[in-house]
Amino acid sequence: MENVVLIIHLLLALGLIAVVLLQRSEGGGLGMGGGGGGAVSGRAAATALSRLTWILAIAFICTSITLTIMAAQKSAGASVTDRLAVPQAEDQGDAPAAPLGSDLLPPSEGDNAPLVPSAD
Repeated sequence: MENVVLIIHLLLALGLIAVVLLQRSEGGGLGMGGGGGGAVSGRAAATALSRLTWILAIAFICTSITLTIMAAQKSAGASVTDRLAVPQAEDQGDAPAAPLGSDLLPPSEGDNAPLVPSAD
């Protein structure tokens, strides 16, 4: 069921992109310029493309909400921390799991360890 809704969601997204790109520009990006009265004039008649844009947008939002609800139901009661398998030390006298501070330092000059890797 989730795959069907996801495929419909993707088709709606592609259709919405196509319909928006097919529409005629009203001139002036971001509402600048335009001429012809703009907001002062009466409401323009809705074209078929603008109605189709609204229909696709509403359907896209509905499928988005549906996918969100499906994902929430699928993960109900599960937490990321529940999936982590961290072994607990049963005895407090054990050595710490983290490396000591001296283990993180580079080798000193007197050590036999090479400072740079060598190609063998």
